[in-house]
Parts: sequence; structure tokens; C-alpha cells
Amino acid sequence: MLKSSKSPSLDDIELIARDAFASLPKQFRDLCEGLVIHVEDFPTEEVLTTMNAESEFDLLGLFQGVGLPLRSGDEIAPMPNMIWLYRRPILDYWAENDESLGHIVTHVLVHEIGHHFGLSDDDMEAIEASVA
Repeated sequence: MLKSSKSPSLDDIELIARDAFASLPKQFRDLCEGLVIHVEDFPTEEVLTTMNAESEFDLLGLFQGVGLPLRSGDEIAPMPNMIWLYRRPILDYWAENDESLGHIVTHVLVHEIGHHFGLSDDDMEAIEASVA
């Protein structure tokens, strides 16, 4: 638990995310074997443009990669799957809502991975409920 009155740092958010990911069901985590979690303050301009975001606060996270079920056997050295978490938009959302920071980070992780693999909202809610 964070004990400082300062805003959580990039490292704090990364630690929360790693703990949240580790608490997810194994079959869900297995979709993204070797997942790299990276935290930045904001998405890049390129990401904002690609995602048609109106503001740098519009995106809380982004999944980049190809999970195990979609990988080709022909790939020599596939790039690792990555989740980008955007600290400032997450903190902004946290300040405006009555949810714990850990819950928000877990939600972003589950939804970024889940949407990438075509899971339904009901599937993702069940995954989140299993760690609540």
C-alpha cells in the first residue's frame, strides 16, 4: 500500500500492475506469455494519432503484440507482448472515481489483453471478479 501523500510514481504504478497481473487466472495470463508491462506518463503522439484520441488523457493503456494463440510457427524471434499503462490518465481517472488504484490498474490490464483477444465484456468482468 502506498503511504506517501505524493502521486504514485511510474515505478509505483508498474509494481501495482505486476502484482495485479500475477493475481489474474493462469489461463488468462498464458494468453500473453512473457508480457512486458511498461509505464509512461502519457501515450506518444503517434499512439494518440493512431488511436484517434482527442486528448492525451483519453487512453489509460494499450496492448501491443501477438499472443500465443495467434502466433505463427514461422516467426523466428517474435517481439514480446507489451502493455503500456499511462500513469497520468490513470491517476486522473482515479481522482475522479471512487475506485482503488489497484482496481483501476487491474481493469486496464484485463481490458487491454481481453479486447486484443476478442473476449466479451462478460468474460472480462468474470476475470476481474475472480481477483476482487
